[in-house]
Amino acid sequence: MKLFTSHGDGRFTRKSFKHLGDNVIFEPEVLIFHPENIEIGDNVYIGHRTILKGYFRNTMSIGNNVWIGQNCFLHSGGGITIEDSVGIGPFVKLLTLSHEVHKRTVPIIERSQKYAPIYIKTGCDIGIGAILLPGVTIGKYSQIGAGAVVTKNIPEFSVAVGIPAKVLNKRM
Repeated sequence: MKLFTSHGDGRFTRKSFKHLGDNVIFEPEVLIFHPENIEIGDNVYIGHRTILKGYFRNTMSIGNNVWIGQNCFLHSGGGITIEDSVGIGPFVKLLTLSHEVHKRTVPIIERSQKYAPIYIKTGCDIGIGAILLPGVTIGKYSQIGAGAVVTKNIPEFSVAVGIPAKVLNKRM
């Protein structure tokens, strides 16, 4: 039984994207998989060694005026939408895939996969090392603290921290 296949080497050209806006900066060692399913707006910075894992299904959409720090991992099997004017700190992970819960005797790696989208609304800031899990929405102008693990939706104008992330307060 063949479980694994290569996803390629992550090399890309600017022409290979579904859409690529003006003034998009890719720092050295950025890897892009399935760029044909990735849309990137204008004035976007993507830091060193970041991996954008477009997937053979769904779309990764990155808006205008977005900053993505170094060593980030964005997996868009379930789809990722990052709206305008979002900052994503270094080492952040956006994960849109998990494994289904089955009988305990089935190895996790062999279980069926479950995909769910991530939405980051306009004006958000995602702190260094934060992890966003499948199916979450970060409401507009919200801030996610460093190292937080987001397992549920965060309302707009909120500050959320911790593991799992909890809303500290709402900003107006």
